[in-house]
Amino acid sequence: MAVPPARRREVTVADVAKKAGVGKATASRALGNYGAVSDAVRERVLAAAEELDYRPNELARSMNTGKSNTIGVIVGDIENGYFGLAMRGISDTAKAAGYDVILINTSENTDAEIDAVRVLLDKRVDALIVAPASSYVTQHLHDVYESGRPLVLLDRRIDGLPVASALVDLAPAAHAATTLLLDEGHRRIAFVSALGTDGDGFEALPLGNSSVADRLDGIIAALGARGVSVDPALIRFHAHGLEATRDVVTGLLDRADPPTALIVSDSLIAMNTLLVLRERGVRVPDDLSLISFDDFEWAALVDPPLTVIAQPIYEVGVQAATTALRLLDVGAGTATPQPLAAQVIRRASVAPPRALPSSSAS
Repeated sequence: MAVPPARRREVTVADVAKKAGVGKATASRALGNYGAVSDAVRERVLAAAEELDYRPNELARSMNTGKSNTIGVIVGDIENGYFGLAMRGISDTAKAAGYDVILINTSENTDAEIDAVRVLLDKRVDALIVAPASSYVTQHLHDVYESGRPLVLLDRRIDGLPVASALVDLAPAAHAATTLLLDEGHRRIAFVSALGTDGDGFEALPLGNSSVADRLDGIIAALGARGVSVDPALIRFHAHGLEATRDVVTGLLDRADPPTALIVSDSLIAMNTLLVLRERGVRVPDDLSLISFDDFEWAALVDPPLTVIAQPIYEVGVQAATTALRLLDVGAGTATPQPLAAQVIRRASVAPPRALPSSSAS
């Protein structure tokens, strides 16, 4: 096996200074673009730095200047297309303003989130954008706010934490999607989420995730408006990953009074649900209507094309980054973005209800 080459020693300011024939302090001022340095000396130092392939120590620079030109982003599940697209909006916006982005994934675990906040603060990021895993375990975020470090919440809000949130107003769209199903004649409408809770279903309320709570609020309000009572057995959580989704969906299908329609909380659950339904021989929408939050390209390509609640996800990321940058601009005033709107896009996965085929309950 080939022996890897020895790691090259990092070029230092002292190396650049020696090459340019100036003192270390002068080289530091020229490289950092501060203090009194003549144009001729600055050009000589920069030429030496380029010749030596000098890379500045960003941590040392941030300690000197108090600014790292980085924004830290913490999300719950980067495998979820929502966070991937939102991250693109954040990154594009931050990059255009001269900022780099550091991303940490927490798998919706509060301990991991607390550690991620510590890591990013240690790296002296200028601002934090966080999709909080819990609405209740939040002291670490309150500490960030109290420290004066700019903090923006992504996709979620926390009551009692007076910081800006970049998110979508989901309750009206969830209400509209549920009304669509009710108009088709559905009364047994199930909701499936990946959210981890202290209980398996409706008894777990109140929820520790505001975006899931908003989805459910819209669904419940639409049912109530039509005089349809909520069946707690049809509100299911913990559908994180294929096996967990299989357990949840199978449990719903195997009930003596199964749902005739499903609303699933994100695109990952939708994909896994479609796989489970295919395994069970349940046809969409002939046997079961299906609506998913989030509209990705595959949703229009599957057979049948999927009815969705589309969110402007990229724009949420742009809004989060823009808000963080505004907070970093001293004197720019308060940053209070307005929630964005979602919309129902009807395709072919919704039809009037029909009893599930007996083969689906094994």
